[in-house]
Amino acid sequence: MNVNADLHIHSKYSAATSKMMDLDTIAAEARRKGIHIVGTGDAFHPKWLEDLRRLPESDGIFRHDGMTGFVVTAEVEDLRGVHHLILIPDISKAEELREIFRKNSSNIDTDGRPKVMLTGAEIADACLEADCIIGPSHAFTPWTGIFAHHASLKECYGDRAGDISFIELGLSADSDYADRISELRDKTFLSNSDGHSPWSNKLGREFNQFDIRDISFQEIRLAIEHRSGRRPTLNVGFYPEEGKYNRTACTRCYKQYTMREMDERLGRCACGGSIKLGVRDRVEILADLPHPVHPDHRPPYIHIIPLAEIIAMALDHKSVFTEGVKRIWRDLVAERTEIDVLLHTEISELNTDERVARAIGAFRSGNVVLTPGGGGRYGRISLPTPGARSKAPSQRSLMEF
Repeated sequence: MNVNADLHIHSKYSAATSKMMDLDTIAAEARRKGIHIVGTGDAFHPKWLEDLRRLPESDGIFRHDGMTGFVVTAEVEDLRGVHHLILIPDISKAEELREIFRKNSSNIDTDGRPKVMLTGAEIADACLEADCIIGPSHAFTPWTGIFAHHASLKECYGDRAGDISFIELGLSADSDYADRISELRDKTFLSNSDGHSPWSNKLGREFNQFDIRDISFQEIRLAIEHRSGRRPTLNVGFYPEEGKYNRTACTRCYKQYTMREMDERLGRCACGGSIKLGVRDRVEILADLPHPVHPDHRPPYIHIIPLAEIIAMALDHKSVFTEGVKRIWRDLVAERTEIDVLLHTEISELNTDERVARAIGAFRSGNVVLTPGGGGRYGRISLPTPGARSKAPSQRSLMEF
């Protein structure tokens, strides 16, 4: 069976996170979104573990109301500032790792995403010895991604690099970016939300689809490791151009530069601000392939944005929280999930404003206009005016998958 999974979120116990990131709200919103499996995040925080223990558990999955499944996950920051995502078989393993990391962390009791003063290799070794699954979080993010600080998996994880099962792409990259680096060929690519809020424009904004036999930790492991017929069947996420650091740009005025211009200016913008290397250019530096080469096991990557954002765009509303946007969103998800609306339901079956239906169709076909972000400012995505040509790469119809 195909299930949708968002394996990277944060609880209310992480910094800069909504106080509504509790199990009840996350579970309810995941059901509306169409997410079957949610990573708990923050599994080393004692209060979050206490909350999790209240749910019934079976085969490494904690069930909320018998529906939404939670798998134990955590994110840690290593001594170089690189973030790592950890999938954990059960609470006892989380507690085991917590005791190891506690000796090397000053904030593990207070922050859901602790800073651990160990190398990536040392963290990976502890996690793998505890039978966990580990990989770099948002690998291409220029502040805390692995490729902001290292030129390869080997450089970060040492002899454990071969045991790294996945790479989390993050909002700044997709499969086309990552599959220009041959070292990543055998790794599974994960697309997760890194959500700090439970609402539909954050939770599940990126997700994975897995073909598994039942919902359990072992089945998730088999899918990530491409074993026994289990596998990822789809990555769904943003266009990389929407990311805050897609292009090389000034972090003060956001003027964009080529890599050559950045070097000529010694990393300093005319306004006096610093120029930050963008993800696209960082991939260009790391790539040993001129074009993406997707291995046979790589699933399609579908670019989409949250339904509320599409509705706001179609109606020309400035916010996803206007009453008009919320009313149409509620009507669309009253009898089906948001993911069904975005990906699967025939456009003709969507009983909604014609402008919204056309906009959903435009995203499905890749008929959108992209204005890349950079320097810390998000990119912009818009619908083409009549007669205008799309600036986004075309993607296959979702109905083909």
